Amino acid sequence: MTATLRDAVAADLPVITGIYRESVLNGVASYEETPPTEAEMALRFSTITGSGYPYVVALDEAGAVIGYAYASAFRNRSAYRFVVEDSIYLSPAARGKGTGKALLSELIGRCTALGFRQMIAVIGGAHPLSIALHRALGFEQQGLIKATGFKHGRWLDTVFMQRPLGEGTTTTPAAGVYPDTLYRG
Repeated sequence: MTATLRDAVAADLPVITGIYRESVLNGVASYEETPPTEAEMALRFSTITGSGYPYVVALDEAGAVIGYAYASAFRNRSAYRFVVEDSIYLSPAARGKGTGKALLSELIGRCTALGFRQMIAVIGGAHPLSIALHRALGFEQQGLIKATGFKHGRWLDTVFMQRPLGEGTTTTPAAGVYPDTLYRG
């Protein structure tokens, strides 16, 4: 399956909410246990996109949204301003078909172009397929925190992975580059 990627728009929110709902109810990627409403997802979407971070959807051959991904602030302290965290969610039908790889590759490219220097993946449930996807795109595991979540009647571990973007830590970011102006905290 070859997915088409484009910027997410507000009209995508009902499908995005449904994809996330399925993941919250049946998966371990998110440690939320109650799916957020569409209104809450709209607030999250506007916060992320209004802050200048990329938010992308994947479309199937018929033009239906089958997955989405976004980058957001890793933490809200100013020294973290050159670091982003990625999030990727797919409909069950899109899993294992390269859609996640396409979305993550797009995020990496966009965040690099924006001047970010590091991307962090916080992988709930230490999900082996998510770890493999991130590893295939240059992420390295930086840590494992055991029993950080309790969901579906079991303890879940969290894996942290990291990938340099652009020049990474080989140079000092110039003052006034996009992440410097993006940070509002």
